Amino acid sequence: MAEKTYAGVTVNMDDEGYMTDASQWTKEVAAEIAKEDGLDLTDKHFDVLEFIREKVSSGATLTIRAIGKSGHTDIKGFYKLFPGAPLKKATKFAGVPKPSSCV
Repeated sequence: MAEKTYAGVTVNMDDEGYMTDASQWTKEVAAEIAKEDGLDLTDKHFDVLEFIREKVSSGATLTIRAIGKSGHTDIKGFYKLFPGAPLKKATKFAGVPKPSSCV
């Protein structure tokens, strides 16, 4: 486990760059993590990230399908917001653990 500082906040990270303490998350931290991956977050990104944080904190299983049915974005829009590996990237930026469905 490593510590990194984003937006003046020291956060605990695992070996893959996922936060290990979701309480350390802020929008500013998320924006800096995303910027490292070459992505500038918009209000739409944050809408989806906050939905993901709510789902994970409630203990719900997170899937691309669930995000697509959430009303926050459809599946195609989710892939546009987080190109490449949308669920991996979105959970990383949301400060929650990588879903077990992601390899």
